[in-house]
Amino acid sequence: MADPKGFLTTARETPKRRPVDVRIQDWREVYEPQSFEHLQKQAGRCMDCGIPFCHSGCPLGNLIPEWNDLIWRGDTHEAINRLHATNNFPEFTGRLCPAPCETACVVGINRDAVTIKQVELRTIEEAFATGDVKPLIPDRLSGKTVAVIGSGPAGLAAAQQLTRAGHTVAVYERASKIGGLLRYGIPEFKMEKHILDRRLEQMEKEGTRFRPGVDIGVELTGSDLRKKYDAVVLAIGATKWRDLTVPGRSLYGVFQAMEFLPWGNKQALGEVENPDINVAGKHVVILGGGDTGADCLGTSIRQGAASVTQLEIMPRPSDERPDSQPWPTYPMIYRVSSAHEEKDNRIFSVSTEEFLGDENGKLRAIKIVETRFVNGKFEPVAGTEKEIPADYVFLAMGFTGPEQSPLLEQLEVSVDSRGNITRDANFAANEDGVFVAGDAGRGQSLIVWAIAEGRSAASAVDRYLTGDTQLPAPIEPTTRQLMV
Repeated sequence: MADPKGFLTTARETPKRRPVDVRIQDWREVYEPQSFEHLQKQAGRCMDCGIPFCHSGCPLGNLIPEWNDLIWRGDTHEAINRLHATNNFPEFTGRLCPAPCETACVVGINRDAVTIKQVELRTIEEAFATGDVKPLIPDRLSGKTVAVIGSGPAGLAAAQQLTRAGHTVAVYERASKIGGLLRYGIPEFKMEKHILDRRLEQMEKEGTRFRPGVDIGVELTGSDLRKKYDAVVLAIGATKWRDLTVPGRSLYGVFQAMEFLPWGNKQALGEVENPDINVAGKHVVILGGGDTGADCLGTSIRQGAASVTQLEIMPRPSDERPDSQPWPTYPMIYRVSSAHEEKDNRIFSVSTEEFLGDENGKLRAIKIVETRFVNGKFEPVAGTEKEIPADYVFLAMGFTGPEQSPLLEQLEVSVDSRGNITRDANFAANEDGVFVAGDAGRGQSLIVWAIAEGRSAASAVDRYLTGDTQLPAPIEPTTRQLMV
């Protein structure tokens, strides 16, 4: 193990965030640098448990006690090898994953959990800084070709694994640049895009081919794909957003979160000076209390919104782990993101009754009412209606599955009752040679699940193409997701 008394003598401490009044003036990541010596002390808190529940908390099965011990000893070279053994992109998960591994940490039973996520992040950053992240070029090519549709974390993970197995892989993306929601959905203050670009550079050197700006199903049909490639991996995500059908929905000013966030990223990167959706000096209301809502909050603050209010239909979570969500499960507790630290104006237990407009068809306010959960449904509380001024409303209420694009019909793949693409225990769709990875088959989920699914799907594709595989498969679809 690392420091035998580390969990007793060292308190949990994460890197400090830059002062709020400083960081809201730019789009850079919010955390200040952390010394390696400080990181080693935090890694030394790991107990190297006999049964490391952090493994089960992480869908990737990250070898957490091993690289904690290696960081504590200063062996950064071997630490990144152990980290990369299970995770293609620790620089993504170290920034964006909510860390279910930490809520499953044994130290966390009666003390503060080990800062696993931060050790992971600094391990990969040390590796990039010292040149320990190199292209892994296959010894020989298999002669087999694979098309990966979608360049989010699931698609990129599948592509990298299959490229390293010796297959010729092309990743298609309908947007103008590769990255999917990593590029256009994640704000710059959570992950600067040069972090994504340096990993894409490694993948290109390994042999992965990127094809951005191609709308598969329109410019290139499913039939074209089947003729050109030996296998197809659908990693198109769950981008069909949940809408809200209340009076006034068609007013100008009511947008989906994913109609707003890409403009913030383009503004942050200097790609546009005046984005199409710009809330500077405007009153903003965000519907939804999850990560996407927090991303809208941080983006609105940096654009200079006059006010920002975030609404959530659920009651305020408790500060402590609920009895119904015991260790080592991931608890629904009250959390404060970096954006909430900058401006926290959350209102819980309310629902939207109507969007109110002016004579020009523009949004001017939102009408809400307090709710209570009775007999399995939310009911309005009489007499609690009120209006909130709003020039813009952003709907951040989650996603309901993949978009029903022409591609799915062309490939003749089936979908389940939830709208997800059906697949069997080998990640295979009902059409031979077509595989499904990530949110497209699982439904909206975490980035760590997307990478795990991409790796598992790659293993299945490799076996399909060659009859065997040495690629690891960390997970299988759950019973709910299997085809009938």
